[in-house]
Amino acid sequence: MNPAVSEASSSSFFARNEFLLRRLHSLTGLVPVGAYMCVHLLTNARILDSVGAFQSSVYMIHSLGRVLPVIEWGFIFLPLLFHAIFGFLIINGSRANQSTYNYSANWRYTLQRASGMIAAVFIFYHVFHMHGWFHADWYLHSVAEPLGGAQFRAYNAGSTAAEAIQRGAPLMAIFYAVGILACVFHLANGIWTFGITWGIWVTPAAQRWATVAALVFGLGLSAVGLGALGGFATTDPKKAAEVEKTMYEAKLKSGEIEANPHKITTPKAATEHAAAPQSAASPAAAGHP
Repeated sequence: MNPAVSEASSSSFFARNEFLLRRLHSLTGLVPVGAYMCVHLLTNARILDSVGAFQSSVYMIHSLGRVLPVIEWGFIFLPLLFHAIFGFLIINGSRANQSTYNYSANWRYTLQRASGMIAAVFIFYHVFHMHGWFHADWYLHSVAEPLGGAQFRAYNAGSTAAEAIQRGAPLMAIFYAVGILACVFHLANGIWTFGITWGIWVTPAAQRWATVAALVFGLGLSAVGLGALGGFATTDPKKAAEVEKTMYEAKLKSGEIEANPHKITTPKAATEHAAAPQSAASPAAAGHP
């Protein structure tokens, strides 16, 4: 086959389906990716209430059991990967247009793409830092943990998250703050562009109201995200671990949970329950807070 014909055929796929792909990209940025980010930040912010409150939220998430990996990959990871990959393709083939759009619109256009790139790097590292991405034992012990990844344990949620943030302070806290703000801006401004893409607010008056709403939403979610980060940065990991141990033992005794050394860092629990059956390759072995 002629290479030129093959190249034209390949590139024409995006040209033929650009309308559908752009709207799917816009939709996945809001649902489920954006919706999950809001839930994730709100859940993390429970650390501001107490270590026990945050741990209770994590227990509730992990009560999904074997369904959790399906939800993670079907409604979080795969839509996120599509949104990020197609987003980079859009960035690669687009540029600001000052002859058509005003200065502020072009700045928002540029910041949307810049924040998207920062958010992609941050999310990739955040998942590795806390969960390691993959949960096969050989990978965790030989690759992820030596590189500083897979720090989070679901049944020691507050203490391990706090240690992960505090271990690299202040640079780690600054990195997380920048990443959170980039994610929030990308979502808030993305809501505004979503309305334009889908023809929801087309009049100047509607766009002004949408701008105000997106600004209020962005400021509120930034406060939630940074508040959660501050909570982890100031939590005493040792005291948090004591609370988590009490909760773990109570739930274990009542039969609400099964022993799982992959989800806890307490040496005693790990020793007593090392023989418990595990699915080492399952993302639910560490899960998401």
